[in-house]
Amino acid sequence: MGRRDDQSFVEFVAERGTALMRTAVLMCGSRQDAEDVLQTALEKAYRHWGRLDPESDPEPYVRRILVNLMISRARRWKVLREIHMARPPEVPADPENHALELRGALMDELRRLGPRQRAVLVLRYWEDLSEMETAEMLGCSVGTVKSQASRGLARLRQRLGGSLTLMGG
Repeated sequence: MGRRDDQSFVEFVAERGTALMRTAVLMCGSRQDAEDVLQTALEKAYRHWGRLDPESDPEPYVRRILVNLMISRARRWKVLREIHMARPPEVPADPENHALELRGALMDELRRLGPRQRAVLVLRYWEDLSEMETAEMLGCSVGTVKSQASRGLARLRQRLGGSLTLMGG
C-alpha cells in the first residue's frame, strides 16, 4: 500500500476546499468561525495524511474531523444567540427579498439548534448525504439521524411558522 504525499494534500484542498468551507459555514453559522474550524480540521488531516489509503477518498475522513471539531467547539461555548426585535418584521413585498429574508431567518434558527441536530440537518439536507452516510459521518445509528432530523425540522418549522415547507420531512 502506497502513501499519500504533500502534493496530494494540496490537490485535495484545491479541489474540495470550497465544498468543505460551505459545510463549515452552515454548521458554524459564521464565516470567521468556519474558517477557523476548517483550518484546524485540515491541520489535523494533514498530520495523518501519509497514513491514509491512497486508494480511498479522503473527504469523508476530513468531514468527520470537521463535524467533530464543530460539535466540540459548540459544547465548549454553549452560548445561544437570540435576536430580539423591537417589533415584528414587516411582510416583504417582493418574492426575491422574501427568499433572502427566509434564508437569513433559517440560518439564524439553524444556529440556535444544538450542534448535533445542526450537523444532521446540514449533512442531510445541504450536503445531500443519505441517512446511512450521515450516521457514519457522525458515528451514530441511522435511527439517531432520523430522530435528530425530525426533531430539528420540527423545531425549525415551529420557530419559522410554517415558512419551512420546502425542506424535507
